[in-house]
Amino acid sequence: MELTEELLKEYKSLIGRKVTVTMDRPVGAIHPKHPEIVYPINYGYIDGLLGGDGEEQDVYVLGETKPLDTYDGVIIAVVHRYDDDECKWVASDGTPYTKDEIEREVHFQEQFHESEIIMK
Repeated sequence: MELTEELLKEYKSLIGRKVTVTMDRPVGAIHPKHPEIVYPINYGYIDGLLGGDGEEQDVYVLGETKPLDTYDGVIIAVVHRYDDDECKWVASDGTPYTKDEIEREVHFQEQFHESEIIMK
């Protein structure tokens, strides 16, 4: 998906937004379609908010090392995928992360996509 100025503006407006994430793939979960992928971080969705793929908006959760059911946090970045219809949000407890740190945390899944980390 092309990263337009409008989309970039939308992504940046999400930064700082408080969210509640429902985990469908907590730390240690195995990807349902790719059993070689084990989730090193919590990964979930925003209940009732549809993403670009028509399913609920996906969120990577950073900073929590134990498996979670839900998580209240703040959006700190957006992972824009050039080769997909959806983006992924990145949440933390407000702890700042650098772009490099985020890239390392989400590499387990983003290595299969052409993506870019968008921050304020």
